[in-house]
Amino acid sequence: MTEMTQPEKIQTDALAQIKRGAHELLLEDELKQRLASGRPLRVKAGFDPTAPDLHLGHTVLLNKMRQLQDLGHHALFLIGDFTGMIGDPTGKNTTRPPLSREQVLSNAQSYREQVFKVLDPEKTEIVFNSTWMDKFNAVDLIKLAATHTVAQMLERDDFGKRYKSNQPIAIHEFVYPLVQGYDSVALKADIELGGTDQKFNLLMGRELQKHYGQPAQCVLTMPLLEGLDGVNKMSKSLGNYVGITDAPQDMFGKLMSISDELMWRYLELLSFRSIGEIDGWREEVAAGRNPRDIKVLLAQEIIARFHSQQAAEAALAEFEARFRQGVLPDDMPETSVSAPGGSIVVSQLLKQAGLVGSTSEAMRMIQQGAVKLDGERVNDKAAVVEVGKVVVAQIGKRKFARITVR
Repeated sequence: MTEMTQPEKIQTDALAQIKRGAHELLLEDELKQRLASGRPLRVKAGFDPTAPDLHLGHTVLLNKMRQLQDLGHHALFLIGDFTGMIGDPTGKNTTRPPLSREQVLSNAQSYREQVFKVLDPEKTEIVFNSTWMDKFNAVDLIKLAATHTVAQMLERDDFGKRYKSNQPIAIHEFVYPLVQGYDSVALKADIELGGTDQKFNLLMGRELQKHYGQPAQCVLTMPLLEGLDGVNKMSKSLGNYVGITDAPQDMFGKLMSISDELMWRYLELLSFRSIGEIDGWREEVAAGRNPRDIKVLLAQEIIARFHSQQAAEAALAEFEARFRQGVLPDDMPETSVSAPGGSIVVSQLLKQAGLVGSTSEAMRMIQQGAVKLDGERVNDKAAVVEVGKVVVAQIGKRKFARITVR
C-alpha cells in the first residue's frame, strides 16, 4: 500500500474532522478538491434572529464552524435580518408570522454578543443579508423567483405536506429558500452548514450559484440536537433547552439530568474532546465506571466554554453539596410521565413515577417537607413541572428517580 504524503495526510485528517458528528456531506469529492487547493474556504452558516438567546442546539453548527476556523478557514456568520422578516417555513405546518425589523435588529444584536463565546473573532466575518437584499427592486426579485417553478418548491417536504393536506401556503414563503440560496451567491460561499431540516434551502444555494455562474457550494448538514427530554429538538418553547447564557449552576443541573444514552450524543455534538478520548470513556463505562462521572466532565467543559473554568468548578462544588450529601444512588431509576396539558402537578408526577401510591400520599409528603426536585425542597402543593423538563425527584432519604416529563 502506498504511504500517504504529508499534504495528503493533513487533508485526510481535516476531512475527518469536518465530517465528525455530521449527518451528510454533499459532495465529498468537491470538498476534497477545494481543500487540496490550499486556500481558506468561505464557510457560511445562517441564523435568523427569531429569538434573543442561543442555546446548545444552535452551537452544534457553531462548533463545526469553529472547527473549520481552527483548520484555517474563513467563517461567514450570516444574520438573516432580511429573511427573519419573512419567517422560515421549515418544519412548519402553518404560515410563520414574520418579525418586525425592530424585533429582528434587537435579536441580532444579542446574537452578536453571544456568538463569540464559540467562534474566533479574528477569523469571523458577521454579515447581514439585508446588505444585499435591501438593494433588490421588484424586477430583481421577479428574476430570482423565475429561477424555480412551483413544482420544484413543492418537492420540499413541508411544503408538499401542506399542499396535500390543503393547508395554505403564502407566496412569500416560497421567497424564503430563494433568498437563503441567493445569500450563498452574494457571499461566494464554498461550503454552507445547516441542520438536517435545512437541506432543501442549502441545496437551493448550490443551484443558484450555478445559475449565476459560480462554483456550487458544498453542503454539510448537522443533526438536530435533542433537548433534555431526549425526544424533541432542543427548543426554548418546549423548555427542554440549555441556554448558553444560563447561570453555571443551572447549566450543571440541566446537563447532569440527561439520560446516560443521551450523554453520548451530547459528547459527540457538543464536546471538543477527541473521538479517541470519548471512545475511551465508552469502554470505561462498559467496564463499570459510573456514567455520572462522564456527565460531570461534559458539564464542566460546557460551563468553562461559556463562563469560565472557575465557574465550572464552583458549579460542581455546589452540585455535590446539594446532591451528594443526600447520596444519590448510582442505580437511580429513570422513567417518564405524561403531561397532555403541557405541565403536571408535582403530586401527580410522583404518583406516575411510582414514588408514591397515591396523589394524597404525595400531598402529605410535600406537607411534611419530604419532597425535593433537583435538590430543592417542594413546599407548594400546586407546584407544576412543564413538558420537556427532566428532574431528579427525591422523597425522604432513600427514594429517587430521574423523571422526564412528556
